[in-house]
Amino acid sequence: MCFERLPTEFPFIAMVPQWDFLEFLTKEAARFSTFRLVRNAEVIGLLEADGVVRGVRYRDNQGEHEIEALLTIGADGRASTTRQAANLPQVQAAPPMDVFWFRVSRQPGESTEIGLRLGAGLGLVLIDRNDYWQVAYVIPKGAADRIRSEGLDAFRKSILTVAPELRDRVAEIRDWDQVKLLTVRADRLTRWHSPGYLAIGDAAHAMSPVGGVGINIAIHDATAAANILWRPLAARHVTEADLAAVQRQREFAVRVIQAFQSSVQSRIIKPMFDAQTPPSLPWVLRAIARVPLLRDVPPRLVAFGIRRPHVESPKKGDGSHFRPPATGAS
Repeated sequence: MCFERLPTEFPFIAMVPQWDFLEFLTKEAARFSTFRLVRNAEVIGLLEADGVVRGVRYRDNQGEHEIEALLTIGADGRASTTRQAANLPQVQAAPPMDVFWFRVSRQPGESTEIGLRLGAGLGLVLIDRNDYWQVAYVIPKGAADRIRSEGLDAFRKSILTVAPELRDRVAEIRDWDQVKLLTVRADRLTRWHSPGYLAIGDAAHAMSPVGGVGINIAIHDATAAANILWRPLAARHVTEADLAAVQRQREFAVRVIQAFQSSVQSRIIKPMFDAQTPPSLPWVLRAIARVPLLRDVPPRLVAFGIRRPHVESPKKGDGSHFRPPATGAS
């Protein structure tokens, strides 16, 4: 996937480990005197009164605690505790795959591009992490136990059927603890909010790993929420209409991206699992790759999404100096 033709100052993807990105956000947020981060804590439920969410309950090594808030943002991922507690309606898709993640060393001089390897019944994606490859081993949904039961030797041999260049490195996979399973799910809340509560990111819509766009979409959600809600928060009066405006601005983009991911899964990944020989790309995709205007569409979806929001900072003296009354669960 080529990003060089995109209209941006940064025509590339930056691979940043999640923990580094979260530490970056924490340091930036710490510049604000009202910012508070509770580490080593687990949200266990919502505080509710008179049908309105008033904050969260959480547990740490000192016991259980409560935090009250005017608005609670559920940004706690695809296994969201807050979304479940809010009992919001959802629709679910049925992705055909799960993913094993592992790493092998990367040798100097090897390509830095994301590598895609398709074989009969499996696919590999190799992501450059400087001194190692992070490898996504794509498997049929629910096949993890069967693959594990066949043993590590069979697993390593299957890798070599599509990536023989790793022959001198697959022995680095010494036990199954090095191979992490991502159980792929995709869903979408039909309502992202209830009084006093708003879900964003994977808590509102679990994205397939196709395209690696989950973090992009989550940041877009957060940007739209900040743009829409800062005035109601400053006035300390947030209505459900305000929360609905966030969903209204973001839902179309989410549905388009999920439809794109579903198409890739049904047209490329599922046939790969059914194939007895290494599959080839569908003719439609090969045709798109030959037309400059069309071949730039997938990179644009991955890089920019749909209706990409931009930060709309409040002007000085326009209600921007207030104590943030929202709490986030992540």
